[in-house]
Amino acid sequence: MAQTAAIATSSQNLHDTVDAQIRHGMPTFFKLEAQLPSQGRTNIPLASSQSMWVVLKTYASGGENELHAHPNEDHTFVILQGAAKFYGPNKEERIAKAGEGVLLPHGTFYWFHVTSEEPLVMLRIGAQAGDGDRFRRIDIQGEVMQGDDPANKQEPLILSPNWFGR
Repeated sequence: MAQTAAIATSSQNLHDTVDAQIRHGMPTFFKLEAQLPSQGRTNIPLASSQSMWVVLKTYASGGENELHAHPNEDHTFVILQGAAKFYGPNKEERIAKAGEGVLLPHGTFYWFHVTSEEPLVMLRIGAQAGDGDRFRRIDIQGEVMQGDDPANKQEPLILSPNWFGR
């Protein structure tokens, strides 16, 4: 039976939880369910293998992050609710809505912001690409930038009474 997963409280907690979820030779079942934020964002680690992980992400309306890349991870976002405008380093931009997604090969710089009035809910699937720390995240100067770093436009989390998937 799939259980509701907990919100990761920091970048380190997210990484530790993803690593702890690895189940060799066993299926992992999960539920796409999240309490929606009225401010800030959440990461809910759902399942992991040695080379792949699944996280349910939510962002309040207007939420965003900063330009960054994952040098050792290919990942994709699948929009389940809401919409976000994605930007690349060379003025690429596109709005992705529910039922759409984007694939970001390792080393691709990007950022996004929520364009919908309702909170954004995305399924994020990552896969190891090359050697090195699979969770490494860098800014445009190549310096480490954690997801919960203030430079990544992190805001205090305020949860609404509303849920996705319930």
